[in-house]
Order: sequence, then structure tokens, then C-alpha cells
Amino acid sequence: MQAEQPLWVPSPEIRAHSPMAEFIAWCSERFGRTFADYDAFHAWSVAERGDFWTAVWEHCNVVGERGATALVNGDRMLDARFFPEAKLNFAENLLRETGDGDALVFRGEDKVDYRLSWNDLRALVSRLQQALKAQGIGPGDRVAAMMPNMPETIALMLATASIGAIWSSCSPDFGEQGVLDRFGQIAPKLFIACDGYWYNGKRQDVDAKVRAVSASLAVPALIIPYAGDSAALAASIAGGKTLGDFTAPFEAKTLTFERLPFSHPLYVLFSSGTTGVPKCIVHSAGGTLLQHLKEHRFHCGLRRGENLFYFTTCGWMMWNWLVSGLAVGATLCLFDGSPFYPDGNVLFDYAAAEKFAVFGTSAKYIDAVRKGGFVPAKTHDLSTLRLLTSTGSPLSPEGFSFVYEGIKSDVQLASISGGTDIVSCFVLGNPLKPVWRGEIQGPGLGLAVDVWNDEGQSVRGEKGELVCTKAFPSMPVMFWNDPEGAKYRAAYFERFDNIWCHGDFAEWTEHGGIIIHGRSDATLNPGGVRIGTAEIYNQVEQMEEVVEALCIGQDWEDDVRVVLFVRLASGIALTDDLTKAIKNRIRIGASPRHVPAKVIAVADIPRTKSGKIVELAVRDVVHGRPVKNKEALANPEALDLFAGLEALKN
Repeated sequence: MQAEQPLWVPSPEIRAHSPMAEFIAWCSERFGRTFADYDAFHAWSVAERGDFWTAVWEHCNVVGERGATALVNGDRMLDARFFPEAKLNFAENLLRETGDGDALVFRGEDKVDYRLSWNDLRALVSRLQQALKAQGIGPGDRVAAMMPNMPETIALMLATASIGAIWSSCSPDFGEQGVLDRFGQIAPKLFIACDGYWYNGKRQDVDAKVRAVSASLAVPALIIPYAGDSAALAASIAGGKTLGDFTAPFEAKTLTFERLPFSHPLYVLFSSGTTGVPKCIVHSAGGTLLQHLKEHRFHCGLRRGENLFYFTTCGWMMWNWLVSGLAVGATLCLFDGSPFYPDGNVLFDYAAAEKFAVFGTSAKYIDAVRKGGFVPAKTHDLSTLRLLTSTGSPLSPEGFSFVYEGIKSDVQLASISGGTDIVSCFVLGNPLKPVWRGEIQGPGLGLAVDVWNDEGQSVRGEKGELVCTKAFPSMPVMFWNDPEGAKYRAAYFERFDNIWCHGDFAEWTEHGGIIIHGRSDATLNPGGVRIGTAEIYNQVEQMEEVVEALCIGQDWEDDVRVVLFVRLASGIALTDDLTKAIKNRIRIGASPRHVPAKVIAVADIPRTKSGKIVELAVRDVVHGRPVKNKEALANPEALDLFAGLEALKN
């Protein structure tokens, strides 16, 4: 049998002249070190974190005063402090560019299409900055936005950050209670909302929701024009203003930036909230900036003037990640709406027209493109596309193959994984290493990532918990309303002392890469053997008859049995033959232990707003336990399909 070959190998040009290669050479000279290869450089970045993060600051020309100290209490995860003497401003570092070149390009389905130059963006931020100050907003105050992924949202975030206030956002498709479950905890001084949005070609009305949220928060509302009548909506809200009213008194002038400590809060992000009220995760300006600069500049190889795209809403941390591309001088290509309206070509049309260098999306999107029969490699000019990133859930080996067969044969495919908890990635792409089918290329620089078994031992060749054994800058500052830090410690540090346990079930590969097998709290334990749900999805979701699947462990006869729910393609029924075919596919492709005891067809599968399926919520419903926060779901009605199923009673 012929040995498996990598799907992509970096060219000699990339190995010699990529930003990652340039950075390694720069560090070698700066610190008088010789690095035999990338792995040696990564080991140094973890062992000498003070020097490494100082190098990121210097090489990326961070604007601010760094101070003499890079790291204190570095051996204690919860007490570690990076750059404790530093002063900087996040927005100042994202708004270094000037001129008439594009800063932001925007498409709202086929309804809205415009762009802002760097000068346009700076002018808008200046007027918003002045308006926020006139509203009495200053350092530490919260600004909450229920907005589409559009240029005004980014300008508002930058204006908020420029004065040291704290930004938090969600997308306008959240339900009223879902918005209040988030923003109600942080008591914002200003609530920002759109006057409607476009999805699947139709205007989505938000007027009643905006009025209700504004009233419940008891704060002024700022209404941004997009898909409705902003003046009428603003007039119906006590203290409501349109964007035009808000900025009318102010002319653009030289921007000012409040430089604050490295650890000053920048963002409040929220956990998915499917097991209770969402946790409010507070991220620092300095930690977010350094981590994102490292990921964009070195791991993604992003250069000034390149076009960066990520398909995301403002309720997913990938929006925060995308925005930081401005710090490199990249042009951000924004999209809001359905990625399949009017059909599955729309994002590739956008990529070809705007000459994307980096295209970011989800594993589910890649699979949907494949199942929809779209082959962009044959229909679109993607000659400028050099990096495609995928996250949200593990990308299957077949998904890897489809990217190279159906999208572009010579693109670097970077499956990435991290999360809201760190507003970045633990494991991601590496332009100096090959891409192997089904594998994430490796850990991020400066991150002591490992896989541990239940006894707290590092393991190779077996699955275990994804951990990080040393402190890093983008750890949360705190959880909001958690003064003693009890919720924070419980979230990451209860499993292993002084070790960040991320909650992913993972495995090292022979190539030094990582495979994520799903969330460890959703792993299955039939007969006491831990099985990752992603291993099952990787098999069954490749079948044309199956659109989507969800797997849980059901308590059964003093053990756990595996139950697989499938959403089938239109016109397909779950016959005995199809059930046998599904089980056989799993048995051959995964193992006999992965074969479900039950396969059950359902009309829909519940998912979060960012598209992640919610195994734990379904498990609770199946076992008769209440789901604490259905508002976190995009389609909460789907949970009802799993209650009291006769097929689960025998």
C-alpha cells in the first residue's frame, strides 16, 4: 500500500520568505539563538515566554510603552502577569494606516455593497469617539451592540476601545431573552442595534425586540441604519438616537487614544449558554492584541494590503479575531447574511471579485458546499487565495480532501481550534509545515499545548484532554460578576492543578499535529471506553443520504449506549438498509466500539447561533432534564423533537 502523502507542502519560497520564516530569523539574531527547525523555535517560544512575547511586540511594532518587565509569576497560571508596566490602546494599534486604500469592504447579501477607506474609517471613529464621550462613556464602561457584521460595527468597537470602554456584541438574530441574558449581566451604558437585517433575501424585522431590550436594560439606544427605518425606530425608544443624530454635532478631527494597562479589559465575550446563563468572559486589550498579531502575522502569513475574509457573525469570537487583521494593515472583507443566498456560489463570487488572500469559514460550511455539488475550483478564479481556514467544529478527513479537489489544489488548509475562552487558537496553521489529511498542523507559538490522560500524564498515540501547561497572554482577565474567581477556576483549573484544561478531547499525530475529537464533556463512554463524537460524524456525514448528525450517550441498563440522530436529505427515509449502511460505515471507518446502538431520524438538529450542534442539551432532553437556556440556540424548537421518543424506550 502506498504511504499517505501530505495534501500541501510549503514551497522553498514560503520556507525562506514567509512572515513566519522572517520572524524566526529575526529572533535568532535578536536573541543570539540558533533554531534547527520550527519545532525548536516553538520549544524556545514556550520555554522563554518573556523573550518570545517581547519579540512579538517588537517585530510587530506595537504602539505603546512596553515597560521593562515582560512576565511576572509565570509559573502560576492564575497569578501570571504579562507586561505589567505596559500602557497601550487596542484601537490605536488597529488604526495605524491612513490613505484612500480600502480598510473595509462590505456585502450584505445582494442588498448592500460598499467600502470604507482607511481615512473614511478613521474619520468615522473620530466622530463616534467624540459622541461616546459626550454620552458620558469612559474607561471601564460597557457598550453593548446587537449588530450585523458591517463596517459601522467595527467603527463603533474601535471608538469604544479608543476611550478605554469595554465592547460586547451579539448578532441581531438572537432572541430577546438571549440578548438580555448576555447584556443584562454587564450593565452597559449604551445599547446599539440595527433597524433590521437581511437573511436569505428577506428583511428581518427587529423593531419590537430592540424596543424591549432597550427598555429592560434601561439605557439609551443608538440605532444604525441598515435594512429598515432607523429614524422611526429611534423615535419609538426613550432616549433613542440614529447614527446621524449621534454624530451630527461632531466633525472628524485627530484621533486620541487612552493608553491603559496591558490587562485593561477590552471585550466581554459569552459562552454558548446552553447549560445555564452564559458566562461573561473578559479579555484584555494587550493579550488580545499580541495573540492576534502573532496568529495573523506569523501563523496566517498575513501581510499589509492583503484581503482577509472570515464568515462570521458578531456573536462569535471569530468576529473579534477578524477585526484584529486591521493591526497588520490588511483589508477586511465583511459579509452578513446567508452564505447560500441566492446559492452556494455567493462567498466564492465574493472571494474572486475581491481577490481574497485568506478565506475563513466553518467545517459545516465546507461540508455543505461539498454536499451541494459546488466545485469552485472549476467555476471561480481563486488564484490569489493562499490560505483557507476552518473552525467551529472538527473538519473531517473527507472535508480536507474536498478542499483540495473541489476548491483549490495548492491552497494551505489550516484547521484551527481554540475558542471564546481565549479569543484565539490553541492549535492552528503553520506555513512551514505540510498539511496532512484530517490533522491540525500544530500548536500556536508561545503556547505550551499538550494532551494528558486522566492521571495527568502527557500521552502520544492515545486520546486525552487538551491542556495548556503554562500561562499565556490571552487568558481571560476574569469572568464578570465573579469577584472571588470561583467560576473562572471551576471552568479551567478544577481538573488539573495549575493547568489549563480546555475541555477538548484530542490526540497528537505522528506528524506532530493535533486531531480534535470533540468536546470532552460530550465524549461517549460505552463500556467505559471514551469515544469522541467527531469520529462518528466524520464517517456518517460523508454519506450523501445524511445532511447532519448528532450523537449522545444514553444511560441504559447500568451502562451507556451510543445513540445517533440523523437529519436525512430531502426524499430519503431511514430504512433498515440505510440503518445497516450507516452502522457499517461507522464500523469500518472508525471501529466496532463506535457503532451506535440506535440510529434515529429527526427533522432538525439544534445548534447554537454560531452553528455548533448542542449534544449536551439533547442529552439533557433525552434524560428528562431541563435545558437551562434555550435562548442560546438558533433553533430551540428542534429540542422538542427529542423529548419522549419511543425509539429510545427499548
